[in-house]
Formats: sequence, C-alpha cells, structure tokens
Amino acid sequence: MSITVTKKGVYYKQGQFLPAQSDPAGVDAGRQKTMAYGILCAHNHSGDMARLQIKFDAMASHDITYVGIIQTARASGMERFPIPYVLTNCHNSLCAVGGTINEDDHLFGLSAARKYGGEFVPAHQAVIHSYMRERYAAPGRMILGSDSHTRYGAYGCMAIGEGGPELARQLLEKTYDIAYPPVIAVHLTGRPRPGVGPQDVALALVGATFPSGAVKNAVLEFFGPGVRELSMDYRSGIDVMTTETACLSSVWSTDEVTRAHLAALGRGDSFQFMAPADGAYYDALVEIDLSAVSSMIALPFHPSNVFTIKEFKANLQDLLHQVEVDTAQQLGVKNAPSLLHKITIDGFRADQGVIAGCSGGTYQNLKRAAEILKGRSTGAGPFWLSCYPGSMPILQELTRKGYITDLMCAGASIRSCFCGPCFGAGDVPSNGGFSIRHSTRNFPNREGSKPADGQVSYVALMDARSIAATALNGGLLTAADELPPELLTPDYPNERWAYSDKSYKSRVYYGVGRPAPQVPLVFGPNIADWPEQIPLPENLLLTCCAAIYDPVTTTDELIPSGETSSYRSNPVKLSQFALSRKDPQYVPRALKIQQEELKRRKGQGGDFPGDTGIGSFIMALKPGDGSAREQAASCQRVLGGCANVAAEYATKRYRSNVVNWGMLPFIAEDVKRWNLQPGDSLYIPGIKKLLEGNGEVIDATLIQEGKRTPVKLKLPGLTREERDIILAGCLINYYAK
Repeated sequence: MSITVTKKGVYYKQGQFLPAQSDPAGVDAGRQKTMAYGILCAHNHSGDMARLQIKFDAMASHDITYVGIIQTARASGMERFPIPYVLTNCHNSLCAVGGTINEDDHLFGLSAARKYGGEFVPAHQAVIHSYMRERYAAPGRMILGSDSHTRYGAYGCMAIGEGGPELARQLLEKTYDIAYPPVIAVHLTGRPRPGVGPQDVALALVGATFPSGAVKNAVLEFFGPGVRELSMDYRSGIDVMTTETACLSSVWSTDEVTRAHLAALGRGDSFQFMAPADGAYYDALVEIDLSAVSSMIALPFHPSNVFTIKEFKANLQDLLHQVEVDTAQQLGVKNAPSLLHKITIDGFRADQGVIAGCSGGTYQNLKRAAEILKGRSTGAGPFWLSCYPGSMPILQELTRKGYITDLMCAGASIRSCFCGPCFGAGDVPSNGGFSIRHSTRNFPNREGSKPADGQVSYVALMDARSIAATALNGGLLTAADELPPELLTPDYPNERWAYSDKSYKSRVYYGVGRPAPQVPLVFGPNIADWPEQIPLPENLLLTCCAAIYDPVTTTDELIPSGETSSYRSNPVKLSQFALSRKDPQYVPRALKIQQEELKRRKGQGGDFPGDTGIGSFIMALKPGDGSAREQAASCQRVLGGCANVAAEYATKRYRSNVVNWGMLPFIAEDVKRWNLQPGDSLYIPGIKKLLEGNGEVIDATLIQEGKRTPVKLKLPGLTREERDIILAGCLINYYAK
C-alpha cells in the first residue's frame, strides 16, 4: 500500500513514530514541538493556545468574492486595509454574462485597492494561488484567503480558506477565532516514479482520508525524507489538494529546495528552516510511500472517488455503471447519455482534457505534458486538450523554453491565466461528455452542465502527465506510468524555472500601505449593498424549503458557480440562483415564506404572536463541502433563511458562513429519520433566550401534515461572539452596534 493512516496519537522521536501513552503532560509538551504550534503561537492574540485568536500576515480574494467582502467591511466601519490585501481577477474574466458587470467589478476592485491601500492583479495575469505563492507565501507566515484552495503549506506557510465574513473581520482588525486544531503528521518516504505526478499523490491522499473524515478540520504537517525528493511545484501540487481532505490547513518542512526557490522569486531573505522538533506529538499519522503511488483517477462526482487508472481500466463496466447510478441519484437526471458507449475494443475514450489553475497550471506540470506530446499530435477526432498556465511568469518561461510551442504544435489550446474550467466558466464539456482534468474538483455540474435542462457532463480528475498520455493516444484513456520510459522525464527536486516579474511590474497596482482616502469607489450598476437583516426574534417558525438526503452537499449545489458568478456583487440577483441545479423550486418556496415574514413585520401576521419570526431552513445531511464561498449561506439569508438543520457540517468554513450571516447551524444527528420534506415546519420557542444564555439544546416541535412531534435541536460549540452575531441578525449588524 502507498498510504497508511493511524488514527491514534503518536510521538515523533529520533526519526520514528511511537504510540502515545496516556500522559497529558507529555502530550501538551509534544504539541509544542510541531511546526504548526510555532506558527499558530506566533499569530495568536488570545493568550490561550486552547482558544486561538489569529491575526494573519496577508489576505487574498478574487473577483467572485472581494466586492462582497469590501462592502461588508465598509458597512462595518473599515477605513483602510490594515494588512496586505491582494485582489486578483481570475474568476470572472471570461464569463460573458450580464454585459458590463464583470469589468464593473474589476474597476470597483482597482478603486478599492487605491482607496484602502491594496494590491490589484488585473485579469489574465495570474490565478490567485499562483500569485500568492510567488509573491507572499513564506516560512512561518499565515495567509487568509476567500477561496477554499488557499493552501501555501509547501512554503512553510499556514494558509486557510474561509468565507468572506472572516476576511471582513480581519479588515476590521478583529481576529480569526478557533479552538486549537488537531495536528496530523503526513510522513513522506521514497521518490515518485517517472510518470507519477503530484495529482496522483494528492488523489491517493484524498481517497485515503476524506471518506472516513480522518483529517477533518485538522492541520496536516508534511515532513520526512520524501520531501527532499520533490520540487516546489510538486509539493504545491499535492498541498493545494489537501483542501479536498477537509483539513483546515497544512504546513511542510522547509529545506534547501525551498531556499533556492524563494531566492529565485527574489524573496530569499524570507527563508527559514522549519521541521518538527524531536518528541513532537501528533493526533494521528498518515504515511505515504511516494515510490508506491501509481497513476490515479478520481471518477465523478468527488475527488475522493479514487482508483488507480489500472483498476479503472480493468473494471470499466462496473465502475462506469456506478457513475451512471450516482448521476440518476444525485442529479435527478433520467436517461442520461450512457458512459458505457465510450468503451471501445481499445479501451475507454475521453472527450476532453484540461490542465489548469492552481493545481494543474504549474511550470513543471505543463513542461512534462509538453515533453510527452512534443513532435506528436492529439489528433483531429472528438478529443481536445486545453492548457491554462497559472501565471504570466509561468507562461513567459514556458514560452521562452519552447514548451508552449510544443503544446500548440501537438494540437493543444493555450489559454490565459484563468480559473474558469475549474468552476464551470470555461471549457464546459458536451452533453454526455467525459472530461479528464488536472484541476481541483469534479463535483456534480461544477463543470457547467445544467441538469435541470437535461444536461449531464462528467469530470474525472487525473494528473497532467496522464492527461498528456491520453492526448497522445487521441483520447484513449492512458496512464502516464504505462508509457515507454523514453517518453517520461523524472520530476527532479532541483527543477527550477527562471522567474521574471516584469509582466506584474507592468500591470499590477502595488498600493499596500499607501491608502488614498480621497479616491472614490467606482460602482457599476450591478453592485448593490447587502439587504437589511433584523435581529433574532424571541421565537421562530421555520418552514423547510429544501430537503437534501445526499451523503454530502457541496457549496456548488447550494449556489452554483459558472455563469452565476458574475452576479455575486448583487446579493438579491444572485440569490435567485440558490439551489437552482439541485432543487429549482427552492427559491419560489423561500420567497413565499419570506412574504409571510414581511407581513408579520407590518403587524399582519397569522396565528402566531408578533414576537415569532417566520423564516425558512434547508435540511441537508452534511452540507458545505467544497468552496469557501460565503454566498452558499448568504443567498439563503437574503431569501429569508434562518437556519440549517444537519446531521453534521462538512467543513468549518461553511458553518462559519452560516453563523456570520445570522443563521442557526442546528445539529440533529437523527434528522434523516425525521423524513423532512419541503413544507414541513419547525416551531422553536425561546430561541433568543437560549442564545442569550449558554444553552446548547432546545426543544422544538416538528409539524408534518398537521402532526406535531417533539424534537431536539442542538447548537454545539457556539462561542459567545457567534451567539451575539446570530442575535444581531448578521455580522454587519453585530459590528454596526
């Protein structure tokens, strides 16, 4: 096996892992010897390492999120950016939706960077995470981003992706408040075989950890002799995908490879050696033998649906049939085009390949793809290949070295530095099409298809090397580790590239620390303020407007990406897309309930007293996997949502978004047995009183077709501040008091 997981505490002593004994004092001392503890301690402002209050060194947002964040902070009294804040434009760059609204948002971002003192990266210059790696990530630092793939651990930098309200808090010079997280060792040994790339290692890790929740909300700490065998591109390619394990953050040991890379970026003075001290304690252990990892594939519809490509090819009928079953169950599309028709006498034929973004668009990945395809052709058949370099410096160097020419001559299409295909804003496959991608996610309809219109397309995740191998064979699915040795170049740890920031210097606005208050913000007609929210009433009568029984519900399902992204600077317009691909009737149901609440506020309520608020809720067994986008929660709030009811929450960041938008993150472990359906109601008396105190369990009444059943709802772990935010109605109200 390439990966083993030990779900018990261990000590790291003299290069070995030893089972931890029941010795609290030893455990506490051992925790302090991890890299994560040192970084968290240096950024904690609470004086208590059990309850962290973090202030970050820098932040980053892209054009889907920064308008809302800045609008929230403005409404709460922000006058300047107190820390470096980078605004990138890598998401709405190509969405031809809504006329001028994309560029209107970009002009707003530039005016905000000038007014408040920020850094503005124009469209097509860089993917957000590529830019932050090149310009800001460094050992010992902490960076907060409004994108879930904010991961710069390969640089010894702890980075966290959160919803917009958490960034607004930092802009208001508040703190990021969390309990001290579990820290889990990821010990690397061996060296990857030729043809096995970072996505292969990452998918193997996701498959070994996500299904069991083994590393949920933990910090992954990478070290071991295998680290020195990996280049910085390779490390970053593994690291960025740790988001898909559901961990909180990550950090890697640093070495001479790190030092040389930072020096090449012109930031050599930021280097420091980092490694765990002898006797470090870890809450669990993941061991990865890099030499045993094979070429991998993650089938639809999750990065954890992982197989070796060899296994997939040996079991095509069974595995593709299961994908079709999942399509019918999760997307509700009947009679979708069969994937079994793509099986030929030669194997399985894909329709499209994409190498893109923060995971795929690195220099080393695209160089490997170019080497495999050099002097050859992808063919004139249905299969086609697109490549998106992560940044202009990467594109410049690939061009200078001739690799872009090699890719183009082989038939690949070279695109700009853009995140589009990762979230459905570019390269949408055909109906029934099967796309293989070196990108971050393959959630249902994230690639841009619309199941409500009868459309289904499929995305499988693979490494750039295997995508190039497949392109070499005209779309016939091929693992790179199947290719002849002469077509494969090993990935060397000292494989650096000549970095030049000339393109940035020509286009990027560098205004950090130089606010210009006299500069006016530029508002396009689509940019709107957040709708007013009221404080929490004494009691609540909530109607279920969507009930989702999938094992996991992603933020892409709660608020689709792709063409809807352009409306994210207009909360009301965007809310009309909530659950549009999962449950198209959710919005009409929620709006109907919201009208009843508006009547109540005017004294025209029905049978319940005026101190009983009327609202809606969503039930999902495990909501919030995936993106950090706050709009997955804010759209519910705009439509009158007051709560989520779940058996558990997939990620901390989604639960935080629910709270920051003034909604109640209820837990009911047995909610599946309640058989909730749209139209069912929960009457929750005394909810305001519960939040004013410290209670965590409240009695409620479930109303289903006239039948009343007593139930209990839980609010475990709410902090005093979280309670006060919900009582106020939302984060904006809380800070405006």
